[in-house]
Amino acid sequence: MNLEFRTGPTRVRWKALRRDRIGPTFVVTCAIALGIGAAGCAQRQAPLEDSAPLGATAPEVAAPAPQFDAPLTETVPVLSEVLSGPIADDGILSQSLDELNSDSPLSPAFFGLDSAELDDGGRAVVAANAATLKMYPTWTVTIEGHCDERGTAEYNLALGERRAVAVTMYLVSLGIAADRVQAVSYGKEFPFDAGHIDTAWAQNRRGHFVITSK
Repeated sequence: MNLEFRTGPTRVRWKALRRDRIGPTFVVTCAIALGIGAAGCAQRQAPLEDSAPLGATAPEVAAPAPQFDAPLTETVPVLSEVLSGPIADDGILSQSLDELNSDSPLSPAFFGLDSAELDDGGRAVVAANAATLKMYPTWTVTIEGHCDERGTAEYNLALGERRAVAVTMYLVSLGIAADRVQAVSYGKEFPFDAGHIDTAWAQNRRGHFVITSK
């Protein structure tokens, strides 16, 4: 009787004490375990998506191409083409070579005494002739070097050649193709003016332009 009395309540008290000590801890532990499990399941069940790399920016959307009005059908001629073409209805194209050279549109360039260098006036004349030759690009010319009657024939032939070459080189430097120009010297053989005074001699020291083909 005494054994059952001591043992029974003791076991009852021990079980009660065990419930008091283990019960709350067990509940907290289960709650934590359930939370961790739920988080893990959430991570495993989250849908996978393609994501941009860290720091990447959204792709730019191309702006729509600007709309322009349709170009005008009428074209404006280039200035260089206008200047290089012949003058319309000027009558020159219909003339023969003899007619062109008898009243030539190309002026002679004059030189000083015993000189083969072009001065300012001579360069201006050659420049004007170059502009005319650009207007008629099929023309070819011969530059004749002439001298006055003084001096020997040999000296004047050499001087006339230097004058013709000086005009030719300046003409080419202004944009006239070299194959359109020839140089020749006549010395004192073909004077402009047959006089024997300074004014006549000044007219004979020249680089004379002759149109040879058109």
